[in-house]
Amino acid sequence: MRSSKLGRMILGLNLLGLMILIIGALVLNEFRQGLVASKQEALSAQAKLTAEVLAYVATGDGPQSRLERDRAVTVLAYFIPKGQRARLFDEEGNLILDSFAVSDSVDVKPLGPIKSSSSTEKKSNLSLLQKERGQTDLKEEVAATLTGGPTARVRDGTEGGKVVSVSIPITRVKVILGVLTLESGDVDDIITKQRWALLPFILVALSVSVLSSILMHVLVSRPIRHLSEAADLVRTDQSRAISLPDIEIRNDEIGALAGSLKSMTETLSRRMDEIERFAADVSHEIKNPLTSIRSALETLPLVKDEQAKSRLLGIINHDVQRLDRLITDISNASRLDAELSRDPPRRIDLSILLKDILSLYQHQSQNNISIILTAPSTPMMIMAREGPMGQVFRNLLDNALSFSPQGGTISINLSHDRTTQMLTIEIADQGLGIPADSIEKIFERFYTSRPKAQGFGKNSGLGLSIVKQIIEAHQGTIKARNINSQEGSSGAVFMIDLPLAG
Repeated sequence: MRSSKLGRMILGLNLLGLMILIIGALVLNEFRQGLVASKQEALSAQAKLTAEVLAYVATGDGPQSRLERDRAVTVLAYFIPKGQRARLFDEEGNLILDSFAVSDSVDVKPLGPIKSSSSTEKKSNLSLLQKERGQTDLKEEVAATLTGGPTARVRDGTEGGKVVSVSIPITRVKVILGVLTLESGDVDDIITKQRWALLPFILVALSVSVLSSILMHVLVSRPIRHLSEAADLVRTDQSRAISLPDIEIRNDEIGALAGSLKSMTETLSRRMDEIERFAADVSHEIKNPLTSIRSALETLPLVKDEQAKSRLLGIINHDVQRLDRLITDISNASRLDAELSRDPPRRIDLSILLKDILSLYQHQSQNNISIILTAPSTPMMIMAREGPMGQVFRNLLDNALSFSPQGGTISINLSHDRTTQMLTIEIADQGLGIPADSIEKIFERFYTSRPKAQGFGKNSGLGLSIVKQIIEAHQGTIKARNINSQEGSSGAVFMIDLPLAG
């Protein structure tokens, strides 16, 4: 599959915006995790120090030491900064002290707008569920610390929201006297800052999307609209071909499309010109015998001499035959394009095709003219349509027979070049050759150049034109030249080059 430059650009621009968002989310997630980890480390260090102080200051003497609430209040008031919450639990997990409960400060928050009772009830139910989850998480954390050592985690707070929590066992002489839990409730602030930090990435991704949309409009939508307008001009006969140089020079699919449309419309324009010329040529060629017939018919009643009447009737008969032959050839030529497009090419052995054609001519040959075929023993395979290709050689043989003298020879020689993968066919006769000024014209429609002795007026002039059209439809070429040898022999040679089948 050919690489699509335009497709790669569209895919790249779309992926770029998505990748910016993904990278931003990953970077900020790492940033958030780093902030939480650093918060946990700070709380852990603070909790360890506080736990050690509590173990020596807030416990009684003797082997049955227990945490004393009054002493612990003093320690927590000194070590716990504002904004952090400390809880002290005994060895059974029961709450002894909550720093928020003994704090002298009162948090003052502005009242929100008055809301309906239903919304207030829903909010109250949600807050109650959050508190219950927070209480459950706290109990699990304390239990884990009593049995497994220090614990650090992000959990639901007992007052709602998320908190960073660290729990440290308070030990003295390897005996666990309780658990100190420190928590910081600024996780929501961290998340809010993270969301704000993601905003630049969102704006960049949005800008990339807007830019890609603008580029799609400039590079795809607008050129296609111009192509559509140019096609409408061709459709309404205001132009013969699409020509958009600014688009054609683009090295992508749109440029290729513009070039293909230009080539297609130019081909259609040439075909229309050819049809117009063909119609004019047909009109001219048919008019000549009709004029001759009309003149003969107008003269015939006035002529009394039987011999003159016989000559006029001969002219009329000759022109009617010429007209019939002309109409037949015109009909064949007009059907040729349809036949070439309808009949798909297939592999055929040109040697066998020529032998089949020559077998018919050998039984119908007149004036003792012999036809000699020289071909390699190996098959000469080409991709061709058998019917039109057979018409090529029948037309060329008919042409050679009409110019060959009595007892003459027509030679057909096949050769191939494996380097260029081309097959060459040469058909030579022993006639008078082609006039020097006619070699370039003989493949034109309705062109004839025959002396009266060689049947002037018996050919429509379409045979060689049809031959050239068929050969070119098979990606081949045809040329003509005269034979000029030192022995003084004469004649014409038609050389056809066709690509060999792979």
